[in-house]
Amino acid sequence: MEYFIIYGMLSFSFSFFFLVGKLGLNFGLQGCRTETQSTELEAQPLSISSECETAAKPAMSIGVLALQGSFNEHLAALRRIGVKGVEIRKPEQLQNVTGLIIPGGESTTMAKLAEYHNLFPALRDFVKTGKPVWGTCAGLIFLANKAVGQKSGGQDLVGGLDCTVHRNFFGSQLQSFETELSVPEIIAKEGGPATFRGVFIRAPAILEAGPDVEVLADYPVMLEKSSSSKSVDESQKEKPKSEEKVIVAVKQGNLLGTAFHPELTADTRWHSFFLKMVGEAGDQKLTAEGGDLGDHQTPNDLPIYQ
Repeated sequence: MEYFIIYGMLSFSFSFFFLVGKLGLNFGLQGCRTETQSTELEAQPLSISSECETAAKPAMSIGVLALQGSFNEHLAALRRIGVKGVEIRKPEQLQNVTGLIIPGGESTTMAKLAEYHNLFPALRDFVKTGKPVWGTCAGLIFLANKAVGQKSGGQDLVGGLDCTVHRNFFGSQLQSFETELSVPEIIAKEGGPATFRGVFIRAPAILEAGPDVEVLADYPVMLEKSSSSKSVDESQKEKPKSEEKVIVAVKQGNLLGTAFHPELTADTRWHSFFLKMVGEAGDQKLTAEGGDLGDHQTPNDLPIYQ
């Protein structure tokens, strides 16, 4: 009986010390592997630093003035090409964006809201820094140095575009229309169809533009009838009315202006064109949230005109 007890104790002791030794060996090997990994990491400091610097680069974000008007449609258009859009309602928010879109809407209402939020000084400073700004419809009026045809009392302007804009040049809401516009500069950089579908909603037009303003699109309009004392027979012999072209899209340095609404169409070429302006101004790669900008498209999440 004593023999079996002694034998059992010896077997237990042997198993115990064997287990402890094996665990110690494993811990030792893991320690060796950790030291080896540390040595390998220390031998490659440049690659780690490079990766950290890449991760630290800020992603491009485009601000959209979100006081009134079609700011949601612009945000949706940016999402369709994979770019982050940021709603702007306060002056300090402009510090975190690399470009700005001022949307269409009711220009007088937008101006009053911008004044209420003390946005005009910050918007003017943003333009002066050289960061790209794109104004559509009412946004074009905002960016003009001079506007005519305004309501009584006028409205504040951000300025920057050396041009004179006529507010509601094409008439009231009932005179809104769509038309195909020739946009050679956009086609040259963005490709696609030979024309762009312009959506004009109670739209302005540019009457005069300075020498540094590049005209990107114009639209023919009929000259107004002039009063005459001629008889009916004489007036019937007159030549057909001539056409005059008014400017509806311009670019000057870091500023872009359109009298129509690209955000209300499925065509994102104007947004892509503006993003290239932002990339050139900041000397940075156009990086979408999921990769390079390219021709990335996502499902439309707002009603748009085809």
